[in-house]
Amino acid sequence: MRTIIPFGPQHPVLPEPIHLDLVVEDETVVDVIPSIGFIHRGLEKLVEKKDFQEFVYVAERICGICSFIHGMTYCHGVEQLMKIEVPPRAHYLRTVWSELSRIHSHLLWLGLIADAFGFESLFMHSWRLREKVLDIIEATTGGRVIFGSCKIGGVRRDIENGTLREIAAKLRDYAVEYKDLGNVFLNDLTVKRRLCGVGVLSGPDALGLGSVGPMLRASGVAQDMRLLKYAAYGGIDFAPVTAEEGDSYARCAVRIGEIFQSVEIIRQCSEKIPGGAIEIKVTGLPEGEFYARTEQPRGEVIYYIKANGTKNLERLRVRTPTFANIPPMLKIMTGCQLADVPVLVLTIDPCISCTER
Repeated sequence: MRTIIPFGPQHPVLPEPIHLDLVVEDETVVDVIPSIGFIHRGLEKLVEKKDFQEFVYVAERICGICSFIHGMTYCHGVEQLMKIEVPPRAHYLRTVWSELSRIHSHLLWLGLIADAFGFESLFMHSWRLREKVLDIIEATTGGRVIFGSCKIGGVRRDIENGTLREIAAKLRDYAVEYKDLGNVFLNDLTVKRRLCGVGVLSGPDALGLGSVGPMLRASGVAQDMRLLKYAAYGGIDFAPVTAEEGDSYARCAVRIGEIFQSVEIIRQCSEKIPGGAIEIKVTGLPEGEFYARTEQPRGEVIYYIKANGTKNLERLRVRTPTFANIPPMLKIMTGCQLADVPVLVLTIDPCISCTER
């Protein structure tokens, strides 16, 4: 006998509202019907009313956790459209803040997944370490969630070279604690029983369903938009973190690996950052079309920008990583046990405010 069980939009394990109708037979999920659209805000429509430079503030507010990379992606798209040469130092500063965003986002996710399978002390430990990263972000930008430091043509704030080296040293010290945290997630028997073999997604299925980010890389596909060498990534030595198993444990392992990778990228930036200006004066108005692609903590984000030579853009379309990862999430939930549904929803690191602009 089949039963339909509503999951969300309000549920203890959900950080944001998503609604799923779960079709179950006994304790087995046989079908999943998503229903999204609870917090549509009409942000994309605002490009018709906001000056193209003012819209950076709107882009940053599409999502709190990914705010800086949203703003940077929008700026990158407009800069490419207008043929603006951003100063090299600004590129490096953008890269540093992007990687700080990635660290705090992954630590937040580790806490949420720990909470999902009932490991409360691990949840608090993850968020305690995240606070240290937020303190660095606050000291360098003035904000803890919305940075407000990116602008078309560069960045609004500079970080002194000595301060940047101190940040890199702090993160290397924190890496000892990150290692202890990672050992619990990767080696604790309780955690492994909840994650290993749960929600397996093969590489071909991940590609076929349009997965992005850690969801894709955990299935063995080394795809990372940072390899496009936007910002300062062209001068940074790194390789995508991947795993082969394609299960929830592999997705956890990839995110833990990316925390250490981000620490290393920031170290390289602190050593390689050039001197010079952090912004240039922007003149003229944008005209034409451009697709900007960057790597958020959750995966690839795409900004389609269309301008008509006026101060207001004609069209903006944002394809977020959570939107891309919903079809593979439905795939891995089909055939799972009902008790694993909260873990599998969180395994894509859902950001519904990103998805529903």
